[in-house]
Parts: sequence; structure tokens; C-alpha cells
Amino acid sequence: MHLPFYEELEKLVEKSRDKAGVRPFSWPPFVGGLVGIFLFYVFFPIATVHGVELALFLSPLWLPAIILDASWHSWLLLIRSEFIAKQKVILLEIRPPRNLAKTPLAMEAVFSAIHYTKGESNWYQKFIQGQVRPYWSIELVSFGGQVHFYIWTRDNFRKLVENAFYAQYPGVQLVEVEDYTRFITARPEEYGVWGCDYKHTDKNDPVPIKTYVDYGLDKTQKEPEQVDPFAHLTEFLGSMRPGENFWLQIIFRIHNGEKYGVIKPDGKPYTWRDRAKELVDELRKETVKTVKYRDVFTGEMRETEGFPNPTKGQSEKIAAIERNVSKLAFDVGIRGVYVAQPDKFDPVNITGMISLWKPFNVEDRNGLKAAHFGIMFSDYPWEIGNERRKDVFRRELVEAYRRRQYFHDPFKMPDPMVMSTEELATIFHIPSGAVATPSLARIESATSEAPVNLPI
Repeated sequence: MHLPFYEELEKLVEKSRDKAGVRPFSWPPFVGGLVGIFLFYVFFPIATVHGVELALFLSPLWLPAIILDASWHSWLLLIRSEFIAKQKVILLEIRPPRNLAKTPLAMEAVFSAIHYTKGESNWYQKFIQGQVRPYWSIELVSFGGQVHFYIWTRDNFRKLVENAFYAQYPGVQLVEVEDYTRFITARPEEYGVWGCDYKHTDKNDPVPIKTYVDYGLDKTQKEPEQVDPFAHLTEFLGSMRPGENFWLQIIFRIHNGEKYGVIKPDGKPYTWRDRAKELVDELRKETVKTVKYRDVFTGEMRETEGFPNPTKGQSEKIAAIERNVSKLAFDVGIRGVYVAQPDKFDPVNITGMISLWKPFNVEDRNGLKAAHFGIMFSDYPWEIGNERRKDVFRRELVEAYRRRQYFHDPFKMPDPMVMSTEELATIFHIPSGAVATPSLARIESATSEAPVNLPI
């Protein structure tokens, strides 16, 4: 949205809500339009009336365009909703073996294997049949401290998912289970509910978070020496008490550039790789300093650009960006929900959720932070209707989680993150035996097929 003073108006709305507990209209463009028309009418009443008359006179030109645009978007919403509703989906529990010695590189290979583009090959599939490319949800869940891993997928992709996991984790089990989100109502009047989305700390997606490569986990280490930041997540989930539930989902699909909404002159979409090139060029320009010198012939002071002289931090940042965008990319949405019985609800867990991703953050690069799913709440005593708004927020949060929706209506979220397979494998992988969370469900022994030469 590019309107005059839009950003300033949006900031004013947020400040009035957060600093003073005053809630003006929640849609800044609407507020800005009303204010603009009112001010223009105050100072130029005759011109305003003539302008309205002219707009009405020209309505046969602009009104059909608005109607057609709205109809087109309604059509897309209808056919895509029908397509998504017809898909049979399943939830597979990932049960790791007790003695697992795999690095997160194995999980990166899994993500690369399901980097699947089927569904949007041509205009007929997209705009007539309403097909959308597949999206998955990998989930880390705690039931009263018992930690479980899941992957949600379409039923017709089950073999693809199983092959990807079994190829990298031969001893793992993938078992179809009932959807755990349906076991409790999670209604605000019956349970305490708090949740949020997670966003990048730096809006430039090509700048990576601190990945397993930075932790040295791309190489097999001795268990006492291994430092896996993923253990922070499993320990937090394992700390839940009976009556408390924590659901964490990471929804992802392949990245095709919809986030940026730009088509390049060659007809291809502008993607995060294009943004990475721009960022690297900007960083390289920063490494070139202006040098002053005195001309030996005239005695005048002159200026010229010196040779690039990047700092160690600048060089490492450029290398990290280039390594990150060399990997396959996904659009990613992350959502966390804490659901507990009213007498078990512990606000301390909210603090834990907010700081959940701190081990993956880098000050001069990127990281993950908590971002509210819907309306921000300041909890001033004079905010009328705040509890009602909170209940609406909680219901939408739980329903969005249950539907595993992030990229499509009715729970389409703006500005999803773009992450590489390396980043995804960092924030979700099957932990090795070095991660000794007691409540992490593991199978006692690895399973395998019978030998092919077994006599019959």
C-alpha cells in the first residue's frame, strides 16, 4: 500500500493503541481517506463537491474495473477453497530411534527431497481448476511435557514424505495418527490460550539466521562436545506440566516470489535471489572508502574511491548471504500456541515462547522474534471490549493452527518469511542421542526390513 503519509499514519495508530490504550480505526488507509476528504472539504468546499460530481459522472469507466477486480479475486478464492477442501490430509508422527547419530544435514536432505512444485504448472491449473502447490506443516508438540514430532501432508504425498525420511533416517518410524488439535476444544471460555507468529528480525530474507553450520553441526562431533541449539526447544517443551499443551508448527511451501509481487523485464518473478544480489552490491559499496590525496603537480587535495576493504564482519555477512541463497528456498510461516487448563495456565511460559528462538539469532544478521497473530493488546483498564477482541483473536489463532493455513484464505498471513533448506533444518530436525530430553518420545530400537537373501 503506497499512499501519502501511510506509514506515518500506521505508526500513529499503533502508538495511540500501545502507549495510551486508544483504539482508532484499525485500517489506516480508511482513516487517512476520511481525514483527507474532510480537510479538503474544509479548505476547498466547492472543488470537493465538483470532484465528487465528476467521479460519479465517470463511474461507468472506473466502476466496472473495480467490480471485475473484486469478482476475479472472489472467483480465485472460491476455486482455491474448493480445491484445498477436497484434498485428503494426514498427520504422521515421527518417532526417532533412541541411538541416533545424524547431523541436521540429514534433515536438510529431507527438505530438499520434498521441494515439490506440482499443482501450478500452467494457467489452467491455477485459474480454472484452482490448484495450489503443496504445502507442509512440521510440528513440535508437548502434551503435559511429553514431546512429539509430526508432519502434516496431503495423503497422496505420503510416499514422497516417507521415502525422504527413510532415506536419511533408516531407523525412524512414521505412523499415521489422529489430529491432536481435535482432542481438546481450546475454547477461550474453557482453556487459557496464548499464541503468536514468528517473524524475521531483519526483513531481508536472504540474510540468514544462525544455522547448524555456524554451530559446527555439519560435521559429526563427539556427543559431550556437541552443542545443538534445537535442544533449547525440546527442553522448553519438556518443561510443560500436566494440563499444559504447547503446539508449534512450521508451515512451508516452495518459494516462487509472490512475496515481492514484482515481475522482472525478462518476465520471470523477482525472488529472494534477486534481493540477495542487491544486498551484496550494497554491502560491497560500503567496503569502498573515499581516499583523499594531494596532487603532486598542482598541490590540490583530491578525492578518489579506494580499493574495497571489508571488515571481517562484512566479509562473513556477504559469504553467509551467498551460501544461504545457493540452497533451495521455501516460503515459511511459524506459529506457536500455548493451551492450558485455567488453573494450570502459567504466564511464565509466555516469556519462554517469546524468547524461544534466541539461540538462532545473530545481532548483525538475522533471527526470529515473536509477532502477534492479530490485534495487539495493551490491557489498559479503559480499553472497552478488549476481552471480546482477545477471545476473537484466540479462536482465530486455534482455528488457523488446526487448518494448517498460512498462505491461503481465510487465514492468509501477509509477508511470509523465505528460508533456505539449511535454515529450516536448523530450526527443525530429528535430534541425535546427544539431545537427552527425558520426555522426548523415542523408540527403543531402530526398525529395518528383512534381508533380501533370507531363505524361504
